[in-house]
Amino acid sequence: MELRVLRYFLEIAREENVTHAAQRLHVSQPTLSRQIKELEDELGKKLFTRSNYSIKLTEEGMLLRKRAEDILEMADKTLAEFKSLDEINGGDIHIGCAESNGIVHFIRIIKSMREKYPRIRYHFYSSGTDAVNERLDRGLLDFAIIVQEVDLSKYNYLRVPASDQWGLIMRKDSPLAEHSCIHLNDLMDIPLILSRQAMGEEMPKWFGEMQDKLNIVATYDLLFNTSVMVREGLGYVLGFDGLVNTGPDSDLCFLPLEPALTSPMHIIWKKYQVFSPVASLLLDELKKMFG
Repeated sequence: MELRVLRYFLEIAREENVTHAAQRLHVSQPTLSRQIKELEDELGKKLFTRSNYSIKLTEEGMLLRKRAEDILEMADKTLAEFKSLDEINGGDIHIGCAESNGIVHFIRIIKSMREKYPRIRYHFYSSGTDAVNERLDRGLLDFAIIVQEVDLSKYNYLRVPASDQWGLIMRKDSPLAEHSCIHLNDLMDIPLILSRQAMGEEMPKWFGEMQDKLNIVATYDLLFNTSVMVREGLGYVLGFDGLVNTGPDSDLCFLPLEPALTSPMHIIWKKYQVFSPVASLLLDELKKMFG
């Protein structure tokens, strides 16, 4: 299975049309069709179903699409790392990042590094901590910034001097908006929108056995879209302070939980990880600041 053919396959999957894909790839349509037929023969599975107007992925094709995206991303990352081995002034660093205002400490470091190494490029992948950790484990990221405790069996880490405060995000016309803080009893009879990650970690510590009695109407990975849910009256969001606009010009407000619940921030990387030269430079700067 050649990387070139996997790129052909992905282009057809995106275009859903062999002719259009061939034009984008600058190859002839017969050549492209032959390469895909040979790939199907190699795998022993049909990858596309064909109609008069378009082609669609089969279930086997959808599986290959996921695998091909991972394979090509890793191949491109590896190639970029080897190209940068003799060029310490430039290269690529891949960083996974959970949502948090505490990232400002990290950004200040890479901003300072850009003054010395302007040719380094930083690629950020933002998602929930579980998704970020998965990409780190697969070697697609050099570092991850997480807002939770660290799995010491898998990762090395640096503690960032920041933590995120949990609270309730609601419309300003909500009766609860008159409170100064939010207690457990305030949450028992309202529709709640919760972080999937927090439901398995932070929330059980705070709710205890009462978590099973909550009225959970939706869950989320990233907080921004939940502001729309709150405005439209779907429910109340438990999330971090400062990530959604709750200022004077907003129709939303934030109230902290009482007793307070906070989540720590860490920068992690895989144990025994071999870094590219530019990633090693960043790690040195991170250790100077947070070590």
